Amino acid sequence: MDLGINGRTAAVAAGSAGLGLGAAKALAKEGVRVAICGRDKTRLTEAARQIGGDVVTIVSDMSDPQNASSFIQAATEQLGAIDILVTNAGGPPPGTFASTDIDNYQQAFDMNCKAMIELCRAAIPSMRERGWGRVCAITSVGVKQPIDFLIASSVARAGLTSFLKITAREIAADGVTVNSAQPGTHWTDRVAKIVPDKESAAKNIPAKITGSSDDF
Repeated sequence: MDLGINGRTAAVAAGSAGLGLGAAKALAKEGVRVAICGRDKTRLTEAARQIGGDVVTIVSDMSDPQNASSFIQAATEQLGAIDILVTNAGGPPPGTFASTDIDNYQQAFDMNCKAMIELCRAAIPSMRERGWGRVCAITSVGVKQPIDFLIASSVARAGLTSFLKITAREIAADGVTVNSAQPGTHWTDRVAKIVPDKESAAKNIPAKITGSSDDF
């Protein structure tokens, strides 16, 4: 499928594994020049090998919102102005109302809301100036149906969703679209840390199968 984005540039946050890696691979297949970030240089190198094409790696940790703008700046320096932004980050530890400390909510907000907003603030102004841009925010199905044992994650991502909807309406006339991708259960490293096996992960899914990052 030709999406008409060959030759464009993209910044994919947390692109060394999971759904971020899946997104980066799909963009590269369309001829997009991709910048990915992650915390571990070795994992980034392996991710770049899997992605192929024109890809640059940048060590940056999205759990600290201050790193978001520096990632976009570094990506712009190496690729030129960013056309496509994929916001993405890991998630906070699982927990319920009873087991989640107030500090966990701050951690979740910083990683899954504030850092994602900072990515948008860094990338979108240039898109608006040039009259074209695409923002795809990887969030979670938990923003529609909160997940009982992921209370901090669900709360933070719901806040981000409000930001995305308001921003989408504000900048659409400038040729920039904002979309929120809200995946259900995909078998990633994060999910593997939360549930014991694929069968357990799939038991509440009607089709009884989990997706993969490539499916996403």
